Amino acid sequence: MVSLRENQFYIGGEWQEFADIIHLPVVDPASEEVVGHIAAGDAHHVDQAVAAAREAFPAFSQSSVSERLALLGRMHSLLLERSDLFADTLVKEMGAAITFARASQVPFAAEHIRVQMEVLEKYRFLTVDQHTATAKEAIGVCALITPWNWPLYQITAKVAPAIAAGCTIVLKPSELSPYSALLFAELMHDAGIPAGVFNLVNGTGESVGGALASHPDVDMISITGSTRAGVLVAQAAAPTVKRVVQELGGKSPNILLDDADFREAVAKGVLAGMRNVGQSCSAPTRMLVPAHRLGEVEGLASATARAIRVGAPLDPLTDMGPIANRAQFERVQIMIQAGIDDGAKLLCGGLGRPAGLNRGFFTQPTIFSEVTSDMRIAREEIFGPVISIIPYKDEDEAIAIANDTVYGLGAHVQSSDPERARRVAARVRAGQVHINYPAWDGAAAFGGYKRSGNGREYGVCGLEEYLETKSILGY
Repeated sequence: MVSLRENQFYIGGEWQEFADIIHLPVVDPASEEVVGHIAAGDAHHVDQAVAAAREAFPAFSQSSVSERLALLGRMHSLLLERSDLFADTLVKEMGAAITFARASQVPFAAEHIRVQMEVLEKYRFLTVDQHTATAKEAIGVCALITPWNWPLYQITAKVAPAIAAGCTIVLKPSELSPYSALLFAELMHDAGIPAGVFNLVNGTGESVGGALASHPDVDMISITGSTRAGVLVAQAAAPTVKRVVQELGGKSPNILLDDADFREAVAKGVLAGMRNVGQSCSAPTRMLVPAHRLGEVEGLASATARAIRVGAPLDPLTDMGPIANRAQFERVQIMIQAGIDDGAKLLCGGLGRPAGLNRGFFTQPTIFSEVTSDMRIAREEIFGPVISIIPYKDEDEAIAIANDTVYGLGAHVQSSDPERARRVAARVRAGQVHINYPAWDGAAAFGGYKRSGNGREYGVCGLEEYLETKSILGY
C-alpha cells in the first residue's frame, strides 16, 4: 500500500497527487539500497495543507470530548491491528531490529494514544473559582515535525494530544524514514478523521519544515529533532509569534553512586545507552562512576557490549541493526575517531563495521573509559552506540559532571538508598530523571532543560501544550 502513496500527500481528507514534483530516495540502511522514493513538498503544498487544517478547525475544536475519545479509540485499535505491518516498515526504512520494533517502537507508539484517551476522560477544560472561570481551548492549527529515529512513536506522541485537545494538524515526518508516516495517514483516514483535521506533507526540513514554521496561519509548531533544527524552527517562527515546542538533543548522564548494585547497574546502563542503536535523544551515554571502582565497571561494561548481537534486522536473534542512515553512520565514525584522538581509553568496539558485515550502516557497540568532560565524546551528542565512562571522586563531583553540559533532557541515578537517589535526582538539571531503571511511563512529562528544548510531551503536560488559557471574569 505504501508504495502507491509515494507520489501523494494526504490533504483535506484525501490523497492528492501532484505533477512536476521532486522525489527523494528512501534507503534501506541494512543493504544501502534504494527501496523507493517519496514526493518532496514545498511551500505551495504546505499552503494547501494549512488551508485545509484552518478550514476544519472551527468545527473540530467544538467537537465533544466523547467524539474525540471515540476517534482516539479507533486510532488505537487500528494501530494494534496493523502492528506487524508497522514493525516491518520500521525495519525497512530505518533498520530497527524486528524484535525491538515489535516490542518497543510500535507498542510505545500505541501507548501514547491510550494515555491521551485516559487524560482526556478526566481533564477539566473549564474550572470556576467564585466569579472567574478558566477555560482551556484548542490552540488552533498545529504543525508537527517528527524525526527518523522513533518515527511512529514521535508521530503519536504529538498527534494524539493534538486530537485530544481539538486541534487540527499538518504533519511533516522525516524524509529519511517516511513510510511509517504514510501508513499512519492511511490509519487516520480509516479511523474516520474529519476532512482537514489531519494532513501530511512529506519533504525536507528546509523546504516543508521552514514553510510550516514561518506560516502565518499555523498557531503552534512542535518539533522533535536536533538542537540545530530546533533553533532554525524557532527563528523562522518568531515573526508570527506562534507557540514553539521543542524536544531536542541530549547528552544524558547516568550516575552510579557507590552503593549501587554494580553488576546490574552497569549492564543495564550499557543496554539503555545503546537501545535503538543509541539513536535516542535521552540515551544515557555518559556513565559516571566512582574512580576507585573504574576497573570493575570497565570489565562489566565491556562484557555487556561484546554480547550485543549486531546483524540483519529481520533476524529475530539480532539485538542491534544498523544506524538508520548514511549521514548518521558517518557522524558516529567521526566521533569514535575523536574519542581515540582525544586520548580516551577504547575498551571495545571502535571504527568500522562489526566483523562479518561488509555492507550496511552497521556500527560496533563502542565503549570508552577514562573520559574527561573536555573531550568531544563527553560534550557532543553522538547518536550512536557509543558510551563514555567518566570517573568521579565524590557525590558532589558526580553531580557537577552530570550538569556540565549544554543539554538537560534525561538523566539516570543508581543507588540502593532511595532517599539518597531522590536527593541526587533533585540536583540534576534535566527534564526527566530515572532512578534505578524504572519501567517506561507514557504519562510522565518529557522534555528538556537548557538547549534540550522548551515545552513538554506525554500525559497531561503533553495535552496542555496544545491548549490556550482563557480567563472569563464575571462568569
